[in-house]
Amino acid sequence: MNRRPPKNVSDDDALLFREAIGEVRRFDEAPLPPAAPRPAPRARQFEADEAAVPKELLDLAFDPALMEIGEELSYLREGYPPKLLKQLKRGQFSVQDDIDLHQMNLAAAQVTIIDFLAHARREGIRCVRIVHGKGLRSKAHGPVLKMMTDRMLRRLDDVVAFASARPMQGGTGAVVVLLKGR
Repeated sequence: MNRRPPKNVSDDDALLFREAIGEVRRFDEAPLPPAAPRPAPRARQFEADEAAVPKELLDLAFDPALMEIGEELSYLREGYPPKLLKQLKRGQFSVQDDIDLHQMNLAAAQVTIIDFLAHARREGIRCVRIVHGKGLRSKAHGPVLKMMTDRMLRRLDDVVAFASARPMQGGTGAVVVLLKGR
């Protein structure tokens, strides 16, 4: 620190001050302790919300009459242009990965979807296909996996839009999902 005396102090006063305080010795600056590494940030509330989705879905009473076996699914998150959903329905997005939920029970299918979408998010995948089936063997319960997939995808923040697949991709037994980019 190089401090100069204020301009209104005369040279005699500055000399008198230096003689009064005596010799000045500098202290060596102590090194600062190393900073502890900070943990990586985690979106804890987002993780808690995502983990709560399967339980909430199990608590919902599904009405098979609400969804016919051959009914097409479609959804567009608010704030996105309708053109996006039209493009998705027309097959203008390339499916980068897919899963098949056939032969799974409801709980296993929910966990599989969550794990699959988390993997897609980590890998930067934007368009996926989920084969849920048409529910032809579900008897009176209707298309259980199809209804669960529809409700689950509507609640996940990463899902921008989804629509039933084109006939050559599984038709109403599969859904093509468009995910948010990074």
